Amino acid sequence: MPTTLRTQVAIVGAGPAGMLLSHLLAARGIESVIVEARSEEYVAARIRAGILEHSTVELLRSVGLADRLEREGDEHRGIYLQWPTERHHIDFVDRTGRSVWVYGQTEVQKDLIAARNAAGQQVYYQASEVVPHDVESETPYVTFTAGGVDHRLEAAVIAGCDGSFGPSRSAVPAEVTQTWERVYPYSWLGILADVAPSTDELIYAWHPDGFAMHSMRSATVSRLYLQVPNGTPIEEWSDDRIWEALATRLGHGQDGWKLNPGPITDKSVLPMRSYVQTPMRHGRLFLAGDAAHIVPPTGAKGLNLAVADVALLAPALADLVGSGDARLADAYSDRALRRVWRCEHFSWWMTTMLHTSGDPFDAQLQLSQLRWVCSSEAGATGLAENYAGLPIGF
Repeated sequence: MPTTLRTQVAIVGAGPAGMLLSHLLAARGIESVIVEARSEEYVAARIRAGILEHSTVELLRSVGLADRLEREGDEHRGIYLQWPTERHHIDFVDRTGRSVWVYGQTEVQKDLIAARNAAGQQVYYQASEVVPHDVESETPYVTFTAGGVDHRLEAAVIAGCDGSFGPSRSAVPAEVTQTWERVYPYSWLGILADVAPSTDELIYAWHPDGFAMHSMRSATVSRLYLQVPNGTPIEEWSDDRIWEALATRLGHGQDGWKLNPGPITDKSVLPMRSYVQTPMRHGRLFLAGDAAHIVPPTGAKGLNLAVADVALLAPALADLVGSGDARLADAYSDRALRRVWRCEHFSWWMTTMLHTSGDPFDAQLQLSQLRWVCSSEAGATGLAENYAGLPIGF
């Protein structure tokens, strides 16, 4: 017989969405238990996005999770857009009054784990055979095995924060879902390098050879990307070839700017796709983050979108579980999807503007778009407003 556990909210997934949701629920007096398929060490070390929107930072500040961010993070006023012979700065603060912060998802996750561990949050790591049950009833539960023991976790609601490959998404019956997906005809080859960034703020570069991006993780670690064909074997790209391509696409030598190479500590190929599954609620199962949607990383929206989801979901679940008030819970999916589709559009727009297709006509359209964004106050403001982030309740 399985061991029976009881809680108010069962959270599947201990990534940023799940951990932040548990933190926000606890602040409202709602108990939760988290079930995670991976180890704590794995979850804490995953390398993911590094840009935090203004609204994400404000939320973390408001719930006491921004101390290390403000000590060690790097506040940026904007980004650079570049194409051969030209580089332009888009200043977000001048146009919107909002900045962004460079502070990796890995660091956010470490802060969340530390906060939840200090609070005594119950988390079952390395859980296998995780399955949500009876989500259409008022007594849903999750079964899983952890430490060789079978468990049955009973709850008032289940929050699926377990990403695109977790069990929560598939627990919603296919006949009640609608999905939208776009697979892009290119991928990103991403590297981490032990070298100080060669730029003060991110560079997004259009080049005939393909898109390139210069980001950073800290004052001593750089994060860089190259557009490559889908299915590219990482073995084809030696360190020397990567640095040569980055230097070419990022404009080494242009106006005296230099790209400084360094030891590459990690490299991988990331496919590019957009995906949305609706609704984001079915019965007593609520989806958040990558369990409901995926965006290409060009717009820096993935982590921020997950934060926005749980910022809406926490008060909705607190009202539903705490007082039986279902109004916010009933509105959750529609409210969250408004922001999801805005971020999907912005991510698609940035992606298609900057990635080459091999079609000369497309190239001229892209260059025209880039010139307009960089020369038009309206164009630059639109990019700044979307990149720095819309309010949580948008």
